[in-house]
Amino acid sequence: MLDASRPRSPLPLHGIAASRAIEQQAQAALPAHTLMRRAGAAVARLALAVAPHAQRVWIAAGPGNNGGDGLEAAIGLLAAGRAVRVALVGDAAALPPDAADALRRAQDAGVEIGATGAPRLERHDLAIDALLGLGASRAPRDALAATIGAFDALACTVLAVDVPSGLHCETGQPLGEVCVRAAHTLALLTLKPGLFTGLGRDLAGYVWFDDLGVAGGAQAPGAWLTGTDAARALRAPRRHAQHKGSFGDLAVVGGAAGMTGAAVLAARAAHAAGAGRVYVDLLDGAAPDLDFARPELMFRRAWWQGERAVIGAATVVCGCGGGDAVREALPRLSSLADRLVLDADALNAIASDEALQTQLAARAARGQATVLTPHPLEAARLSGASAREVQADRLRAAQTLAERFRCVVLLKGSGSIVAAPGRVPQINPTGNASLATAGTGDVLAGWLGGLWAQSGHGESPFEIAAAAACAHGAAADGTAVAPLRAADLIEAMLRDANAAARAA
Repeated sequence: MLDASRPRSPLPLHGIAASRAIEQQAQAALPAHTLMRRAGAAVARLALAVAPHAQRVWIAAGPGNNGGDGLEAAIGLLAAGRAVRVALVGDAAALPPDAADALRRAQDAGVEIGATGAPRLERHDLAIDALLGLGASRAPRDALAATIGAFDALACTVLAVDVPSGLHCETGQPLGEVCVRAAHTLALLTLKPGLFTGLGRDLAGYVWFDDLGVAGGAQAPGAWLTGTDAARALRAPRRHAQHKGSFGDLAVVGGAAGMTGAAVLAARAAHAAGAGRVYVDLLDGAAPDLDFARPELMFRRAWWQGERAVIGAATVVCGCGGGDAVREALPRLSSLADRLVLDADALNAIASDEALQTQLAARAARGQATVLTPHPLEAARLSGASAREVQADRLRAAQTLAERFRCVVLLKGSGSIVAAPGRVPQINPTGNASLATAGTGDVLAGWLGGLWAQSGHGESPFEIAAAAACAHGAAADGTAVAPLRAADLIEAMLRDANAAARAA
């Protein structure tokens, strides 16, 4: 069994069709009922681990194979000395063959099985959700909805089998008004992308994985879960003979009147990430040309109007706090910068200007690389959709933008998505709501640019974006502070990077 909430190495994520194909292939190669018995044993093992002091266990079993997994788990938990009650929701006579076999075995073992609701459970007891599996595609109704609702009233730990009932396993969005909120979820056979993005992380809780002894390599993953070692891979130890010119130049263009702090935060993050020289081009003409906290940042008025070769050689982060003023700089930067990170007001300007959209899409054909870092509302503006539509299928929304503009897209939010044309997208497993404060997005854009600036032209901006998102979220996970102020986030990310470098 694998801890899948913070994997060190990337993990494949499979949707409904691929998961079913893997299951069918395994069933054809194994004796009847083997997979379900392995699944039930895995659920029982995890149940005893996450609720070792539970005396009573309530299992809500649904009308399909997910319910069969719960019935098999009941057999193991009863054998371990727990008082087990199963609420079977659905027609026992209509159960599929594997689940019907599990029901007979549970009855023979003496498991108490009925159709009643949840019993009275103490805080140290356990409830197991085995109602709906990965095939659920519509909102739960009637007895299923009522049973899902019963979980909300429980004070004890809730363990979901495969997917919290009521959650779409591909999008991470609830199918209707009710959905189980689990403390732990045990994904079986395959990991599903919906457990890690959208509302999935809140509803699935801590995610565990058991492949049931079946290799899923025959089916291509629909996405990858980023491994937490990704950020460390781009922070190679510095050689003694290197100098600041070895780590690239970066320019931040943004900071219109009243928003200069956004550009300064991005610049600080870029420098902390390792960029050799960082220039700040503030679009507010009245702002001071010095960051007193970080005087090593170099302020350059109208940098974006400078020499073509200088702009082309630098990594440019554009848009942080840019306001309407950033519109004037965008055409020249889009034309000249070989490496361009577009954030915040740069994205809003592009969304409202077809000429800028055309120019952005044309960059790839010239060998120029671009990373967009939208939050859901900015992504909605770029795609002409609503934020609700973006959130309804975050993987698809990110991939659609990436294909349209021929660039890398880092769609921020819970389970940030990194997408690129022709690439399998990645979902970032790190981060929490302590990042929901002003300026943390500017920090991400700057850190991404800083990694990119020192990497030269050999590394893919896709991997760099995934590494930046991972480091950004991991720093928040390690601080245990809510809310986490943006300037403090930079220092936390730097501490993590330095610790990783020392360990290497």
